[in-house]
Amino acid sequence: MTTRPVWRDSADVVVIGMGVAGLAAALAAHRAGAAVVVLNKAAQTRGVTATHYAQGGIAVVLPDNDDSVDAHVSDTLTAGAGLCDPDAVYSIVADGYRAVTELVGNGARFDEAVPGTWDVTREGGHSRRRVVHAGGDATGAEVQRTLDGAACTLDIRSSHVALQVLHDEAGVTGVLVARPDGVGIISAPSVILATGGLGHLCSATTNPNGSTGDGIALALWAGLAVSDLEFIQFHPTMLFVPGAQGRRPLITEAIRGEGAILLDSQGNSITAGVHPMGDLAPRDVVAAAIDARLKATGDPCAYLDARGIEGFAARFPTVTAACRAAGIDPVRQAIPIVPGAHYSCGGVVTDVYGQTELPGLYAAGEVARTGMHGANRLASNSLLEGLVVGGRAGQGAAAHAVATGCRRAKMPEPFLRAAPRRSDLQHAMSRDASVVRDADGLHRLADLLSAAPARSVACRQDAEDVALTLAARTVTAAALARTESRGCHHRAEYPSADTEQGRSALVRLDPDGSSVRVETLAAVG
Repeated sequence: MTTRPVWRDSADVVVIGMGVAGLAAALAAHRAGAAVVVLNKAAQTRGVTATHYAQGGIAVVLPDNDDSVDAHVSDTLTAGAGLCDPDAVYSIVADGYRAVTELVGNGARFDEAVPGTWDVTREGGHSRRRVVHAGGDATGAEVQRTLDGAACTLDIRSSHVALQVLHDEAGVTGVLVARPDGVGIISAPSVILATGGLGHLCSATTNPNGSTGDGIALALWAGLAVSDLEFIQFHPTMLFVPGAQGRRPLITEAIRGEGAILLDSQGNSITAGVHPMGDLAPRDVVAAAIDARLKATGDPCAYLDARGIEGFAARFPTVTAACRAAGIDPVRQAIPIVPGAHYSCGGVVTDVYGQTELPGLYAAGEVARTGMHGANRLASNSLLEGLVVGGRAGQGAAAHAVATGCRRAKMPEPFLRAAPRRSDLQHAMSRDASVVRDADGLHRLADLLSAAPARSVACRQDAEDVALTLAARTVTAAALARTESRGCHHRAEYPSADTEQGRSALVRLDPDGSSVRVETLAAVG
């Protein structure tokens, strides 16, 4: 990397990422009068994001439904296994209906039970039917379509990879960016991280290719704290195809909400006696039950039997197409499934408005830790949080830009960052930091990561590899520090929850970048 920027630009607000949280933030900032630049590391201006792949729907309390904000909050707190911030949960859930109706105002179309009344379904961990959906199981695609359409007037930069958030003692000054003609700087007083998750820490995941922990690394390099990264949610039902790696289709929980059952290869129920809600237990419970059964039987996969659902192909066209592409007819055959890396429950520490501890830096969506999810995400709360907090972050970033005025960022010193071969990292994470971890495996991971060679960073591949490596170091350190099983973090040698560890740990990068440190467990919130 050179010591001088090849190019320079400026904006009031820079948004990194263009899924639900990123575009909700960018649109809110734009409506507030800010000059907004959206960075998309993919080559196209309308990328296939994690939002696009979200099948289930949006969990939202409807005014004319047999539901309440308190009931939704209670279900979320139960799934979060003691680590949610109740005030944050209430704030986001209570704002959900407004955010969804705003999305409808932008053109979103949700499925209706009868004309004028949205259809609602139930998913794992929910006590009520409160999940609105679109296109059967294509809710994320409809949300992305709607936001893409609304964002047509935004300045979206494709093939722009954020390498570093630049700042001084007063706060954010801009972003260091790699694009095809070289490395440059966009000066801005406000930056919003909306980079999504880190599913590609593992060999197989439901996440799209860009989910490489970029925002986690950007925040850590900027000196910020992250939290709850040991809680990686493994979706219980990812489509199993022998030998397949990379992004794999998920099989939405809404199928179990409509009556499908989980079976082993002998036709036995997997969740019977495991949890009172059976196949509709929270994701961590179901994923752990499947993992335990597969280890006990030696089978490569379990099965989801949806053959009793009438009109399956029409209700779940996305799943049907994915199954048939793999040679499976879900109308006539049980669907082979395994747990797959899905959502990060933690992230960059923010408040419910997306504000981090660095003035001018915001985070929203999966990259952020608002206190909403705790130790486990409740199904279909993710799009809800992205809409609500994304919009709030955009408003806050615009206001901060007005209050702060123009900033001019300086070029940082050239840097090297460590990364092993990506395939080696993914194999090691899949082996040692999957559904169930233990100390031996986590120490193996730590050794691999500490021995990673340094490399310069000037393109997307480099940026993703070093971000994945730092995210892996952080996950490993947090998982070693949490000597209990809670939510979607399972330690084989500590199978029970420990009341003394019912708090969230903060993780920071040492100033010299040599190691991550887990700070004293912090009170929830």
